[in-house]
Amino acid sequence: MNYLYDAVDYILTAANWSGSLGIGRLLIQHIGYSLLGVAIAAVIGVPLGWWIGHSGQGRGFAVTLSGAVRALPTLGLVTLFGLALGVGLTAPMLAFVVLALPSVLAGAYAGVEAADPTAVDGARAAGMTEPQVLMRVEVPLGAPLLVGGLRSATLQVIATATLAAYTGAGGLGRLMFLGLKTQEYAMMLASSLLVIALALLSEIIFSLLQRAVTPVGARTRKEPQ
Repeated sequence: MNYLYDAVDYILTAANWSGSLGIGRLLIQHIGYSLLGVAIAAVIGVPLGWWIGHSGQGRGFAVTLSGAVRALPTLGLVTLFGLALGVGLTAPMLAFVVLALPSVLAGAYAGVEAADPTAVDGARAAGMTEPQVLMRVEVPLGAPLLVGGLRSATLQVIATATLAAYTGAGGLGRLMFLGLKTQEYAMMLASSLLVIALALLSEIIFSLLQRAVTPVGARTRKEPQ
């Protein structure tokens, strides 16, 4: 219990928020790493997932590949990329992208597949081309599942972005590794609490965003009468 009190005191102490190892700088780095990793995964996974969901081609391969990637240990990936690429941010960033990609890909193709067949058939009957059906009908209807995939990916990356410090990059992991080395357990716990707070904040934001992109009719059906 004393460690928890000391950790909270460490966070609330203004002097600990400034400097090269200040909480403020490391917190911004941690958020930046997480968002960048998910953004790169989205650039790769969202268009690919839309194409898989719309065409139905490659779904089995995507599911198998996603399952295999999820089984990979993130620390092992960071170590492997670190040995190949050296110290810095590149190695952990590649690991974060690999970690985020399965959830983003699954959310993208599941969203398109879940689009109401009646609406899709109606769009085709109205003379829409296949790209128009995808972008004007399937993608908007599948947006909640896509946001759900991004939500899951972001949560995973925030929780593991501490490993960036393993290869000499920044982020809240710096406090964890430094606290472990110097036996400053309050510092380590403070870093953990900040990561938990970021994860909870991410969940709240994405929950609101997921609700916002849910069509009104579908949202009404889910609410209890």
